[in-house]
Amino acid sequence: MNEEEAPSEQKKTLSLVPSPITNLFLPDDILLSSLSRISRLYYPTFSLVSKSFRSLVASPELYLTRSILGRTESCLYVSLRLLNDSNLRWYTLCRVPDRKLTNFSGGHLLVPILSRHAPPAHWSSVVAVDSNIYAIGGPINDAPSSSVSVLDCQCDMWHEAPPMRVARNYPTATVLNGKIYVAGGCEECISLDCIEVFDPKTQTWDSVASPGTERCERLVYKSVGIEGKYHLFGGAGHVAYDPKEGRWDSVGMDMDMGRTWVSYCVINNILFYYNNRKFKWYDYKGGFWRKLMGLERLIKFLCYSRVNLAAYGDKMAVLWETSVPSSSKNKMIWCAEITIERHDIYEICGKTQWFDVVLRVPKSHELVHVLAATV
Repeated sequence: MNEEEAPSEQKKTLSLVPSPITNLFLPDDILLSSLSRISRLYYPTFSLVSKSFRSLVASPELYLTRSILGRTESCLYVSLRLLNDSNLRWYTLCRVPDRKLTNFSGGHLLVPILSRHAPPAHWSSVVAVDSNIYAIGGPINDAPSSSVSVLDCQCDMWHEAPPMRVARNYPTATVLNGKIYVAGGCEECISLDCIEVFDPKTQTWDSVASPGTERCERLVYKSVGIEGKYHLFGGAGHVAYDPKEGRWDSVGMDMDMGRTWVSYCVINNILFYYNNRKFKWYDYKGGFWRKLMGLERLIKFLCYSRVNLAAYGDKMAVLWETSVPSSSKNKMIWCAEITIERHDIYEICGKTQWFDVVLRVPKSHELVHVLAATV
């Protein structure tokens, strides 16, 4: 297939709708009951059936029914941007009913969401809480920003949340106990609002007691919520905040993941990262990194690509890019789904469920954000 024809081919593939629902005149309550029992991975395909189906798969009633039935699941979202363009194009992972499956192919594709007014969130910190994705801070138009934009993943619509107290450039954000902690990027490190926490339930921002002005530097490059503590990595070292105790503690640098571009995620309270062709997990009690076993074959496919990790429910999503053979203009976005199995306190193994090319784009596109929301 000609690579330039890929988008039209993808549209053609997605237009083939699975056969179980063929009567479009069923009462809405029956359709809601039926759709709520089907994986959200198929909803982008169903939305192509008709305007009424498109409205139905984005309705609050559908997701309330899914919640009551215990059918909520993690959905993967990915953002890409064109070089020299701050605007992002957002995609979600879907399952194509008729796509041919192989031993490792899962029949998945990334499809664009049709939401308008996506924020220019290339350098924003992006996190997910429940069914919402938050794009926090700036720069926006080359200036620090306090703005917070929210993507409601039930209807794939953007709206604004209350802004931060401080405008920030390149902040780091992490989720701990359902709240969003934000640090870094502020001009005045002596500000009481150097570190802020947002409660999505009350839609309010509060200050977090500073670990000390000598530590609250502008350059804060990573943060992690794990073992009930908010861990912050920066130029002054590694500190951890206990929200219950309201106390900061200095922590050794053993947990540090190094370079700012190293991708990491937390799954079931365990920190994972990938760097230098190695997957590792952090032994919190032992205070050192251990190798994640079982992914040697996958690592061969990663080559020397930049790798992005994301917590995908209890699993790990791994995304990377490779060039298209015999093409100088296009590249492929790959995705792998990894189950995490703990054999004992010293050994954790990953098992590849599937991996496949999920999107083909021009080389001018850059993979920016990868994360999962629960819907």
